[in-house]
Amino acid sequence: MDEDPAAPLGLEQGKVALLASNPHWAGLFLHERRRLEQAVGALVVGIEHFGSTSIPGIRAKPILDILVGLRRFEDGALLVGPMTRLGYDYVGTEMIPDDHLFGLGTARTHLVHAVEHGGYHWTRDLRFRDALRADPRLAAEYEALKLDLASRFPDSRPAYQTAKQAFIDRIADG
Repeated sequence: MDEDPAAPLGLEQGKVALLASNPHWAGLFLHERRRLEQAVGALVVGIEHFGSTSIPGIRAKPILDILVGLRRFEDGALLVGPMTRLGYDYVGTEMIPDDHLFGLGTARTHLVHAVEHGGYHWTRDLRFRDALRADPRLAAEYEALKLDLASRFPDSRPAYQTAKQAFIDRIADG
């Protein structure tokens, strides 16, 4: 994939490619948050940008990860209609237990994770994000790991994700 930081979002499902950090990712998140608030705002408690595109200065897959906080996990079913009208596909909860996953685009541009606000996923995803934002050394360590893994698993996003998990767990659970 092109290294141009102004390249658009989107990555073929299952593939792994990292782009240079793009200062526009934050603005793209704000735009999508407004769309989500208009469509599902009454159903959710909070909407946060997380994942590598939310960490300034590190390479990331060109997919915006968005965390949507539900009052109760079971309320995720109520999002399916409004999210479908926004163009999202409902992936379900099988990939990540206790996480209603929605994807936008055939080449994914956005992934929305609808989880219980204040629950396990909400807390640890934001703890991980905030730790990397606060510590450039830690962010650089994570980026180096991701670059190595992307070169080893360019055609297997599940293998790439699994190989990153110990690092994520160490920071998020630490």
